[in-house]
Amino acid sequence: MKKVTELRKAVFPVAGLGTRFLPATKAQPKEMLPIVDKPLIQYAVEEAYDAGIRHMIFVTGRNKRAIEDHFDTAYELEHELEAAHKDELLNLVRSLAPEDMFCSFVRQPRSLGLGHAVLCAQPLVGDEPFAVLLADDLMQGEDGGPNVLTQMVNVFRDCGTSLLAVQEVPAEHVKRYGIVAGQPAGERLLKVDRMVEKPSPAEAPSRMGVAGRYILTPGVFEQIRNNPRGAGGEIQLTDGIAKLIPTEGVHAYHYRGRRYDCGSKAGFLEATVDFALRHPEVAAEFRNHLRALDLG
Repeated sequence: MKKVTELRKAVFPVAGLGTRFLPATKAQPKEMLPIVDKPLIQYAVEEAYDAGIRHMIFVTGRNKRAIEDHFDTAYELEHELEAAHKDELLNLVRSLAPEDMFCSFVRQPRSLGLGHAVLCAQPLVGDEPFAVLLADDLMQGEDGGPNVLTQMVNVFRDCGTSLLAVQEVPAEHVKRYGIVAGQPAGERLLKVDRMVEKPSPAEAPSRMGVAGRYILTPGVFEQIRNNPRGAGGEIQLTDGIAKLIPTEGVHAYHYRGRRYDCGSKAGFLEATVDFALRHPEVAAEFRNHLRALDLG
């Protein structure tokens, strides 16, 4: 039977508490924190949409209603903008959820890890491949080139296996990532033969760390469901994917572009500065402000 290699659905695990950004995240989702004028979750959804995906599945938790509202129709706001003839803003608000984009929401009732969050999406994903995007990881393709998920979709059409976005990380940072090792299988592509979740530098099989973009086959659901709890007492997505290596096979793609770790304050600020310097409305004024700073 021919493998299905067309992606229609993307899963966004957004149930986390965002404790690293307290008190800002006490009453709002961390995924709604803005980089300049756009929340993190919107960047991720736009990346999936640009990659051809139209069904967005959000795995939410308590106090995440703002995410649902963000992608819902705001009739009162649209009416006010239309009455004030603020057409540019009206079009901007309506563009958040294009007519051909469908959003679904499912609750993760307990904080049991990323693998559990993905498993919560199974009834909506069904028996087909799907993407997973972590909004904390703000990804940018190379200038003028396709975004990271689009790159992965193109590779997935050829390899047909679960596919992980990876980047080379410093040795002292391997304990923060799922680390993969394998054999070259094409340009920027590895056939994975080993995966370790957050190893010590001495135990890491390589320095290729998994970034926040995945394309997974539906076989991963059974592996996640049957896995015991792993690192940190959580149900790890990496452990479920690792179980696919001897059966279906797994590949890792060294993407072209840059990742901002917006789950950390330093990464969030780096993204804010870089995006502000490219923003058509504020770039010039912000650049002048930075030049005037005494950073000595």
